[in-house]
Amino acid sequence: MPRPLVEAALVRPVTRRMVVTDAGYFPRAEHHARHRPAGATETIVIVCVSGAGWVEAGGVRTRVGSSTAIVIPGGVAHSYGASTSDPWTIWWCHVRGTDVPELVDAVGVRPDRLALSLREVDRVTSLLDEISVALARDTTPARLTATAGIAWRLFTQLSVDRVLPGEGAPVERAMRYLEERVDGRVQVAELAAMVGVSPSHLAALFRDATGGGVLAYHNALKMARARSLLDTTDLPVAEIGRLVGLDDPFYFSRQFRRTHGMSPRAYRSHRKG
Repeated sequence: MPRPLVEAALVRPVTRRMVVTDAGYFPRAEHHARHRPAGATETIVIVCVSGAGWVEAGGVRTRVGSSTAIVIPGGVAHSYGASTSDPWTIWWCHVRGTDVPELVDAVGVRPDRLALSLREVDRVTSLLDEISVALARDTTPARLTATAGIAWRLFTQLSVDRVLPGEGAPVERAMRYLEERVDGRVQVAELAAMVGVSPSHLAALFRDATGGGVLAYHNALKMARARSLLDTTDLPVAEIGRLVGLDDPFYFSRQFRRTHGMSPRAYRSHRKG
């Protein structure tokens, strides 16, 4: 991006919060390396899709392999480069804006730990590809607004990828089990034994992934199912309670009110959309 356009974007609505200043794709980038002892003005995102490389910051050098992202906050001294024997293939972009520091915090990088393993590398690279293609077309204010939105999604995808469980992980299997049994009750100890971890470890995994406990997650699933039934059927409230495993209609109503701030009947009568 021409720097005068970047500076102009940084004082306009929307793009002052996020603007992509550079983006690209380097296949098998032999001899690729950068050394910035004073850091960069921009925050840098690099995603390695094959091959290998390295990144160094805070006196720590980290090997970077396939399905790994590097996020380097602006102003952090760093170096990075491709492996000499197996050069990396990378997608990358640089961003600036007032929202960037908060998004970097959400991703969870630290000056001495800039690399992140990715579970959904295809989703991340598709966003970087979309940014690169868009900026190759033109750099009009409208295009910069569009790529700002894509970059915002890129950072939120990186932050979500960090905390959501991978396919087949104990917490993912436990979540799937709970989703399939919205109409039942679950004992945490039995669920933990089924997925092969201790109850305390399962509770910690759920806190990391959802912000709450196992039973809170199961109750949220029940409430989501109840909302759907209230919105799409004429079933009596008591019957909806039974369908989500809460046979006592008074208890169901109390749980629903606690979650939504209104009774099931009030929710059903509320105009939506």
